[in-house]
Amino acid sequence: MEGLIVWLLIGLAAGFLGAFLLKGRGLGFVGNLLAGLAGSFVGGWLFSALGISIGSGYIAAIIPAVVGAILVLLAISFIKRNT
Repeated sequence: MEGLIVWLLIGLAAGFLGAFLLKGRGLGFVGNLLAGLAGSFVGGWLFSALGISIGSGYIAAIIPAVVGAILVLLAISFIKRNT
């Protein structure tokens, strides 16, 4: 249960940091949470595929999650703009 709560908090933090860094491309509270959670998977996969290892701990978990959240938010923004 504690792992799920930590995972949700990291996803939430990643979504809001990603939205903050992209200035105005946020999706609201729930959208940022979902983008952060999806970004956690995307960032984790991307860092693993590129052989990038940051270490352990919460900060090391947030960094790839934020990178992934930024990529997810950019993809959603691109899709919304082209529809």
